[in-house]
Amino acid sequence: MPEIVYLSLGSNLGDREANLAGAITALGTYSEIQDVQSASFYETKPLYELDQPNFLNTVVKCQTGFAPFKMLDAVINIETMLGRPKKHEKNQPRIIDIDILCHGDAIIETEELTIPHPEIPNRLFVLVPFTELEPDYILPLLEKHISEMLIYCPDQSVIKKHLIQTSA
Repeated sequence: MPEIVYLSLGSNLGDREANLAGAITALGTYSEIQDVQSASFYETKPLYELDQPNFLNTVVKCQTGFAPFKMLDAVINIETMLGRPKKHEKNQPRIIDIDILCHGDAIIETEELTIPHPEIPNRLFVLVPFTELEPDYILPLLEKHISEMLIYCPDQSVIKKHLIQTSA
């Protein structure tokens, strides 16, 4: 039985739109990942290391037959394929960053993987696109709707919907 998975995608180096689109497309190349849906792209300022370019962020929903750690392997493969180095410092500029937010009703806490992602309630750049995609989703452990978490989120960042440029 496939599980529903939510991923957070972010990019602040190179062609950010193309990086996010490439990651979304790459997810669909796995036979174990189906029905990939993306929220709008949102522009945000970096949260921690402020001296870097703005991010484009989105949340993706998909179905997968992958167990959580196999999904993590797929995510790392996509990041590597798009040019993110395997060894990288936390909160530095990046071509692509993909985090597993939720994987079905899995609750995992290891050094490599924590599901649900512990920072979901604290990050507008996750909550805004997540709410767009699935406002009534109830986060495991916290037992709160994503849209409710958005209301009470302590993050005061400015989040702007990014209008995708199309050529005439």
